[in-house]
Amino acid sequence: MPTASIVVPAYNAEATLAETLASLQAQTYDDFEIIIVDDGSQDATSEIARAHQGDTRVRLVGQANRGLAGARNTGIAAARGKLVGLCDADDLWMPEKLAAHIHHLKAEPDVGVSYSGSALIDEAGCMMGIKQAPRLKNVTAAHVLNRNPIGNGSAAVIRKTVLEALAYRPSFETERDWVFDETFRQSEDIECWMRLMLKTDWQIEGVPGLLTHYRINAGGLSAALDRQLEAWERMVAKLRPLNPEFFARHEPSSRAYQLRYLARRAITNLDRDKAWELFARSVQESLRPVFEEPVKTFSTFAAALVLKTFGPGPITRLGQMKSKLQSI
Repeated sequence: MPTASIVVPAYNAEATLAETLASLQAQTYDDFEIIIVDDGSQDATSEIARAHQGDTRVRLVGQANRGLAGARNTGIAAARGKLVGLCDADDLWMPEKLAAHIHHLKAEPDVGVSYSGSALIDEAGCMMGIKQAPRLKNVTAAHVLNRNPIGNGSAAVIRKTVLEALAYRPSFETERDWVFDETFRQSEDIECWMRLMLKTDWQIEGVPGLLTHYRINAGGLSAALDRQLEAWERMVAKLRPLNPEFFARHEPSSRAYQLRYLARRAITNLDRDKAWELFARSVQESLRPVFEEPVKTFSTFAAALVLKTFGPGPITRLGQMKSKLQSI
């Protein structure tokens, strides 16, 4: 049995899957398997996956489309390793990532989920000069709800025993257990991590470094913001009965953090009205982000104000200047 299984959910991923698989096959720790879950793709995803099966560590599982959570659940059910990593089919792992997480989990038996920071790349794979550098130690349920330090779906490596503790089977499910809630098409990650924090004694903890390259797809971002907020609210409503006192204490500030995050996404998409609306709602909900993270909050305010007052020109020129500086 391999030490680790890396689950790669893939839906119409022909443009990026080969690059993702190459990054996984280049891991310095080589005792692993890669499970590609073709989630009902209509392009060449399965052909690309099969072309990589000359590497005996690569396995392909096909299914009718069940969404990202469903593809992850299928991959987890097929995993033979004691550790399970998740990597979406458009993201990349740095060569030392798996080794860092394995070393971490061996050294810390109370840690169930190990994660890293991430560098953001655009659709062409170019560095955007933006990073996710999350809190690494002493992570509480409030930290997860406020800021989700795991950050994205390609950052985590998880003990199989943790996944088994989280697994459940809805009455209508006939094939395998769920770890991620397949009724969610967004916020499925944080729903899972919050369930972990509220229902188990496992800790989550990060390792230093930007060991994941997380791809940002700008297409359809404006419409996605409302859906993302709706999914976050649904996640809170689902989990609130597990610990009503916790949510009564933390829900307003967590909603403010979520609204601020979405405001920053709207700024990136140059959506002036949405950015200003979301930021205003954030400070109306709670001022805790202002006091806890003043620099990020005021920079969000300034960018939203400039965008609303002067339009996209200054923000666009700033982004172009930043790109030029990175290319020097």
